[in-house]
Amino acid sequence: MTDFQDTPAADALRQRLGIDRRRFLSTCTAVAAGAIAAPVFGAAPSFADAQTGGGGGHGHGHDHGGHGRGSALVPADKRGIILYTVRDATGRDPLTSDLPSGFREVFKELARYGYKQVEFAGYGQHANAPGGANLESVAGAKLLRSWLDEYGLRAQGNHGFIPSSWPLTQADTDTFKKHLEIANILGMAHMGTGGDPTNSAYKADWDVAADKWNALGDLARKAGIKLYTHNHDAAYGFLLDGGPLDAQGRPTRSSGIRKLEYFLEVTDPRTVWLEMDIFWAHVAQYKFHTYTAHDGTQQEKVFDPAGLVARNNKRYPLFHAKDGTRNDTSGEGYDMVAFGEGVIDYRTFFSRVGEKNYHNPMVEQDNAPSSTDLGQSLKYAKIGYDNLAALRKRR
Repeated sequence: MTDFQDTPAADALRQRLGIDRRRFLSTCTAVAAGAIAAPVFGAAPSFADAQTGGGGGHGHGHDHGGHGRGSALVPADKRGIILYTVRDATGRDPLTSDLPSGFREVFKELARYGYKQVEFAGYGQHANAPGGANLESVAGAKLLRSWLDEYGLRAQGNHGFIPSSWPLTQADTDTFKKHLEIANILGMAHMGTGGDPTNSAYKADWDVAADKWNALGDLARKAGIKLYTHNHDAAYGFLLDGGPLDAQGRPTRSSGIRKLEYFLEVTDPRTVWLEMDIFWAHVAQYKFHTYTAHDGTQQEKVFDPAGLVARNNKRYPLFHAKDGTRNDTSGEGYDMVAFGEGVIDYRTFFSRVGEKNYHNPMVEQDNAPSSTDLGQSLKYAKIGYDNLAALRKRR
C-alpha cells in the first residue's frame, strides 16, 4: 500500500502549506508517532481533509496558488466578497434552477471556494428561497446569521440605509438604529453605504456632510459598529474651495485637495471610516489629474490610491478588490473584468498599504451576472477567490 506522503494528495497538501518535501515527511512521521504539535507555519489540516478538499466539508481555508513565493498578502481569514457580485444567484428562483439560489445556498458555495467573509448589499433574495424575499428584520438577521455560522462565514459589512434627512428626523433615526441592531445580530464590525456623503463639488456641502456623518458615526459607535462610506471615482475629484465666485456665490477653483481627502480631515477618526473601491480609485487616477488653482493656473496632481490609504491606514478597514483592463477610449480608462485578470497591480497595492491583518478586501465585479451564462457570477467569484489567495509578497 502506498504511503500517504507519496500520493498526489500529499503533494497537494505540501504545496498548500508552502513547505519542502523533507519538512513535510518529518511532519508525516510525527503524525504517525502520535506526537505532532502545530508546525510553525500554523496548524495543519487533517490528512483526511487534505484528500477531500478539507476545511470542515465546505472547502474552508483553501489557499490556492502562489506557494513558495513569499507570504500571502491577504490572509485566509480576510478574503471576502460583496454579495452584489452574485446578486443574480441570491435572487434566483430555487424552484426553477439547479444552480445555487438564495442566501443559504450561495453562502454554501462561497464557503466551498474558500471565502471567509461576506459584505451584504441589502437583505433581499428570491421569495421562494428559504426565509422568503425580505430578510431585513431582526428575525431575518437571526436566520442569516445561522447560515453564516453554518458555513463558517463572517458578515463584515453592508451597503445599507443612510438617512436622507439632516438634521435627522425621528423616523430616520429609528430606521438607522434598526439597521445597527441587524448589523450586530449578523456579527458585523462595520456598516456602510454605497453612496458618497454628498454629490457636490463644493467645500460648504462637504462640511455639512461631515457634520451629518459625525453624528451618524457617533450613533454607530455607541452600538459597537464602525460606520463607513464606499465611493466611486467622483469622490476623488478636486474640491472647489476658492478663487473667483460664480453667480451663485460658489467657488470655482481648487486648492488641489480631493473631496474625500477633505472629508477625512473634517470627520472624526473615531466614528467615520471609508471603504476604498480600488478599481474606481484607479479610474479617478486616470480622470482627475489636473485642476485649476486659486490663481487660475493649471496644476497637475496625479492621484495615488495606495498612498492615500497608507497615510490614513486605520480609516480604511475595507476595500473593494475589483479589477480592470485598460481602455483609453471609454472615458474611464478601464473596463471591469474578473479579479486577477486585469492590469491593476494589486500585489504592489497591498504591499504598499500593509496592515494586512487589519484590512478586509471584498472581491467585487459589477458586471459578473450574465443573462446567457446563468452561472457566470459564481464562476467569477471562484476566479476572484483563487487570484486573491494567490497574491504573495515579493521576497
